[in-house]
Amino acid sequence: MKLSRFKFTLPSESIALYPAKNRDESRLMVVHRQTGEIEHKIFKDILHYFGDGDVLIFNDTLVFPARLYGNKEKTGAKIEVFLLRELNKELRLWDVLVDPARKIRIGNKLYFGEDDSMVAEVIDNTTSRGRTLRFLYDGSHDEFKLSLFSLGEMPIPSYIQRKVVPEDTERYQTIFAKNEGAVIAPAAGLHFSRELMKRLEIKGCQFAFITIHSGLGNFRDIDVEDLTKHKMDSEQVIIPLEATKIVNKAKDENRQICSVGSSVLRALETTVTTGGHLKEFEGWTNKFIFPPYDFSVATSLITNFHMPLSTMLMQTTAFGGFELIMDAYKEAIAEDYRFGAYGDAMLII
Repeated sequence: MKLSRFKFTLPSESIALYPAKNRDESRLMVVHRQTGEIEHKIFKDILHYFGDGDVLIFNDTLVFPARLYGNKEKTGAKIEVFLLRELNKELRLWDVLVDPARKIRIGNKLYFGEDDSMVAEVIDNTTSRGRTLRFLYDGSHDEFKLSLFSLGEMPIPSYIQRKVVPEDTERYQTIFAKNEGAVIAPAAGLHFSRELMKRLEIKGCQFAFITIHSGLGNFRDIDVEDLTKHKMDSEQVIIPLEATKIVNKAKDENRQICSVGSSVLRALETTVTTGGHLKEFEGWTNKFIFPPYDFSVATSLITNFHMPLSTMLMQTTAFGGFELIMDAYKEAIAEDYRFGAYGDAMLII
């Protein structure tokens, strides 16, 4: 499978700049894999596709305010720092990206906040853009995190070309987010409202929660035409025992198992046994899924409409079938569906 096959023209006006007024009222395209039928619905219509004993698997990661703006010592040059992950609690070490990278050297100090209340020192250069920062802070770890995150803003994707607004704090987060660690929201999960979850429960649907802390690797450009040569960045996955019991029972009973999002789909395929069951897991995955691929756990997938040439698009076509999904994307553009994290959704069933 070649990279160029995933190229298509996406009009800029098709990218959603803001979420739908109500979470569960985005549009929903339903794609039937067996017949090729495409239906046009509203997201809360997913109620009609799931019933008693069916399982929906959600990613309960919590996005933290990862984007900071600061100044370099002496020169006062403006620097954007993107927090990726905490490396060491006691030493206040963080893996970060800096922009512009060329201006930052080991030993430089960076200042954040209107009164320069937060100071960090560059202690390592790991990649062309990446750095390790040590934050200089005397209080407790909880106080430090509170202070650090008060200076940050929600890391909405760069293709959403506007400034972050207060609404993003709530809307670039699922209603069930609880385990902090992601810099990318699980977009498919953003469509679920409390009312919709309750109505699914009343129908007898079961929910399984796993944690995938998605990083910026999902947005990294692929620079090889032969997809077998692309290496995915690793992301942390936690699949608790409770989730495995719910999923495996549904599989044994031949129920519908829906992966809510491409991050969930990758995690499931990372941890599945040879017998097709899910196992408890805590670790990392760099699994890269593209067509053709045989999936072992999920029978359906909810996902947003993705950017051209993206790994999420490749995974979606692997699940739904390359030709069918690429045709569905053409129809989505013609029918004015909204693309991206704040856009509309697709149910592949």
